[in-house]
Formats: sequence, C-alpha cells, structure tokens
Amino acid sequence: MLTIIDRYILKKYLLTFAMMLLLFVPIGIMLNLAEQIGKMIDNEAPLPEIIEYYVYFTIYIGSLLFPIFLFLSIIFFTSKMANNTEIVAILSSGVSFGRFLQPYWVGASIIAILMFAMGMFIVPSASKGYNEFNYKYLKKGKQDRVTSNIFNQMGDNDYLYVSSFDPARQIGYNFSYEHFGDDGQLEYKITAANIRWIPNDSVFRLTTVTRRNLRGETEFVQTRRMLDTVFAFQLEDLTPVSYVAETKNLFELNQFIKDQKRKGASNVTTFVLVKYKRWALPVTAFVLTIIGVAVSSMKRRGGMGVNLAFGIAVAFLYIFMDKVFGTLAQQSGFSPLLAVVIPNLVFGFIGIYLLQQAKR
Repeated sequence: MLTIIDRYILKKYLLTFAMMLLLFVPIGIMLNLAEQIGKMIDNEAPLPEIIEYYVYFTIYIGSLLFPIFLFLSIIFFTSKMANNTEIVAILSSGVSFGRFLQPYWVGASIIAILMFAMGMFIVPSASKGYNEFNYKYLKKGKQDRVTSNIFNQMGDNDYLYVSSFDPARQIGYNFSYEHFGDDGQLEYKITAANIRWIPNDSVFRLTTVTRRNLRGETEFVQTRRMLDTVFAFQLEDLTPVSYVAETKNLFELNQFIKDQKRKGASNVTTFVLVKYKRWALPVTAFVLTIIGVAVSSMKRRGGMGVNLAFGIAVAFLYIFMDKVFGTLAQQSGFSPLLAVVIPNLVFGFIGIYLLQQAKR
C-alpha cells in the first residue's frame, strides 16, 4: 500500500523522467535535422518520408537513451529533495532507508516494463524505418550488408555460395549450389555465372548453367545457357542487412537467430547480442535506480551540480564498459551473454556498495 510520501516520490520519479524525455528528444531532433538537412535536400527526400523518419527517430533514439534519462532524472529530483532536507525529514520520522526506497522500486518496475515492451515490440518497427531512411537518403552509396564471398547453409543438406551480390539489382554472381545426401555424399552441384530473381514469374533465372549429378563413381554433366527454376530461399536471405536483428520483435528475432544458426551464418553472435541486450534493459533500470539514489540522497557541499557531474561520469563509464564488452562479443568470440551480464553485474555491486554508504 502506497502512502502519501510514496506517491509523492513516485510522482516526482515519473514526471521528472517524462520531462527529461520531452526536453532532450526535441533537442536531439533539431541537432540531427541541422546536421542532415543538406543531405536530405541533395538526395531529394520527400517531406512525408522526412516526417515519418523523425517519428521513427524519436522512438529509436529515445529507447537508446532511456537508461541515461532515467539515471539523470533520479539524480535530479532526489538531489533536490536532499537539498531541501526532505529526505532527512522523512528518515527522521521513523521511516527506514529501505522503506524510503520502496517508491523508487515501484517507479523502476514501471519504467522496466515500459522499456521491455518498447524494446521487444515497438522499437524494432521504428528501427527498420529509421535505418531504411538512413541508407536511402543519408548514407546513400554505403553498403548496409556484406556483399562479397557469401556462404550459406540452407537446411541440413544444402549449401550455396555467391562471390558477390548486388542488392539493388537482386543479382548474385558466381553462384554455386550443392546438395548432399543423408550419407554425407555430394549428390549434385549447380554452378552459374549469375542468379537473378524474376518477380513477375516468381522464379530464379540462372545463366551459363552447369549441373553435375553424381551416381557413385559416375558423373553426369548438363549445361544450359539459361535456366528458370525455384529454390527454397530468397536472395535477400543470402545477406541480410547489418541492422536486421534490430528490426525484429521478440518472436521474430528468436526464429531468425534459430534460422541463422542452422544456416551456419558467421555473424550470428551479433544477433544474439541484440537479443540479450533487450532482455537486460529492465535490469538496467533497477541498477541505475540503485546508483542514482545512492549518489544523490545525501546533501553535499556543491549541491545538485556535484551529484549531476558524478552521475554523468558514471553513466558514460557504464556506456563505455557496455560498448567494450559488446565489441569483444562481436569480434573476438567472447560470450554475448557475459558481454551483457558483466556491465550490469559490476555496476550492480557498485550501486549496492554506494547504497550501504548512503545508509550510514
């Protein structure tokens, strides 16, 4: 049961967090617009798409900065309460420090649920629109995917390879497709100078085609100038865009990771890391709440400015540590799970230590 004091603190918690979002997100939009307006004009981006882009931008950037906004809002209003001796008055009335923290846990729970729902189901759609606009108008000409030496396993017995892939024209060059039997022996292999998707006929068109069928020690070779056929894949599946994991909701991402593992994709660690980071977001809300309260609940010489400066330093240290372990997971085979857990664990212990000091 929330008391009047609980509701007072919870109201400050949520309203300050909302004000942080309403204050800084528009600033971010204006800075981005000032930086990118030249490219938008040069590439003739239509106004409706620009407006839609900034709707996506608001959701996408807001979700990335959620933890920072949460942290700073806690430090801001808690420091203000400490400077006004409100916290001293609350604790002097017989309320224990643990009981004083209860509305903070309620607020953190509300924000954690919001972050989870957005990260799993709302942000992926915004991320798709945000990135598509970026590569269409702002990063025009830059590659958003791997386009050379592409290898994929399609099912348990089928493997394909293309030396290069042109996403705009939907053509793969130096195509190779191998099918193995259940005994592990190669049954047939198809090679072609290129493979192109023909949408009107819903078929793949191969040119300069050679098919080798193996029957024991005997090999049968067939050649054709052109062949229209079907395969159990799409050309887009050969090389998904670099941000593909960000565009999928919880259920789609789980299935996508499963498919990529089955195909033997080399960058599956990146997709798994995205998944774990989404699950870690709610935990981050509680970790930052602990640190924020511990840092700002005591009245200090220098007032709120000292607490905000310390809080910003801790926030950037947390971001730096998260980026370092994320890079390790993507490039050196470090466990994606540990890359997500370690920063939260380290700062969780720091928060508990600071909280114990604050109680004294």
